[in-house]
Amino acid sequence: MSLDNSQILRFTTAGSVDDGKSTLIGRLLYDSKSIFEDQLDAIEKTSAKKGHDGVDLALFTDGLRDEREQGITIDVAYRYFTTPKRKFIIADTPGHIQYTRNMVTGASTANAALILIDARNGVIEQTKRHAYIASLLQIPHLIVCVNKMDLIEFDKAVFNSIKADFLSFVKTLNTKDVNFIPISALLGDNVVNVSENMPWYEGETLLSTLETLKIDDDLNNENFRFPVQTVIRPQTASFRDYRGYAGRIASGSIKVGDQVTLLPSGLSSKVKSIDTLDRSFNQAFAPQSVCLTLEDDIDLSRGDMIVKSDDTPSAKQEIDLMLCWLHDQPARPRAKYTICHTSNEQTAMIKEIIYKVNINTLEEDGIDKQLAMNDIARATIKTTKPLMCDAYGENRNTGSVILIDDTTNETVAAGMLL
Repeated sequence: MSLDNSQILRFTTAGSVDDGKSTLIGRLLYDSKSIFEDQLDAIEKTSAKKGHDGVDLALFTDGLRDEREQGITIDVAYRYFTTPKRKFIIADTPGHIQYTRNMVTGASTANAALILIDARNGVIEQTKRHAYIASLLQIPHLIVCVNKMDLIEFDKAVFNSIKADFLSFVKTLNTKDVNFIPISALLGDNVVNVSENMPWYEGETLLSTLETLKIDDDLNNENFRFPVQTVIRPQTASFRDYRGYAGRIASGSIKVGDQVTLLPSGLSSKVKSIDTLDRSFNQAFAPQSVCLTLEDDIDLSRGDMIVKSDDTPSAKQEIDLMLCWLHDQPARPRAKYTICHTSNEQTAMIKEIIYKVNINTLEEDGIDKQLAMNDIARATIKTTKPLMCDAYGENRNTGSVILIDDTTNETVAAGMLL
């Protein structure tokens, strides 16, 4: 499939403090001419007030006042821009170790992850943590940007040494597509424009890499999963007998006439129509939002799932998963939480912490089983009713869950099913 500007590439940025993430995103937006004139005027005025000679590129992403006053980015910032080849959504995540949880938030739906490494410091603890989380979330494409090459005189040997160190760490991870680009976000080398300072680098610029990444196969196109979000029952004379099941196709495709099974009831039927607001289709694909009608009058509700009869997911009440703890309050033993899986919500509890992962060594610690913020662990969760789920490695949409604390309504953890 050829690239077109209707494709949306979602990517996240990650790195340590002062690695230049905000400057890099600012450079991408500035050099690709994706900044509105009024925004550019405001940034230029702010830069002048702060005493900068030129435009402070970091201000394009540091949009909150307290971020600017402290000189740090403190939350996930989403930015959007378009080039003639593709549309982009950026999740700019902070580098502070206490905000690692934000990378899980920003990377959960990403096609690619940009991991920044300061060329002066090389691969450090936060680099390993971010690479591991990217692998855990099975982000299809990893782009390692070795930044601040201007501060090491654009030394090829340093770049190659960092590349070797990073590859040595990730060789045990489930990381398939890794690209390395030497850049200077401040000066613009290899971000949008080819660097004249690094003629030894023969690869593409960062923007060119982002524009040409093949993302058609990032979704699961094999297993049809349709979580029901709501039931459509128009109260009009012309649609009096209409009963449609609306939602977003999580994976796979469906055609009119396909035999489907309805979960958790296990009843079967055939697809009668595939509708949207103004037209009907013979076939639909992920991630389209559609309304399905069936040949049989069957009771379905939010949280149920429609699948093809020859391809059904597992129904489990005890689920093994990798759990990323996101909240500053630690996990409470055998406490009850609300588990959200696709459109299904029900009560669950953490039955057992099997082991925690040491991010630096990737070793498993089966003794310390207290979950605090930023901890990653393998756990078993028990639910009140079975969940229709797939392994996260096979289907990111139906293999992921979040846990919500009922007392505060805050998201406390994200999980990837094994």
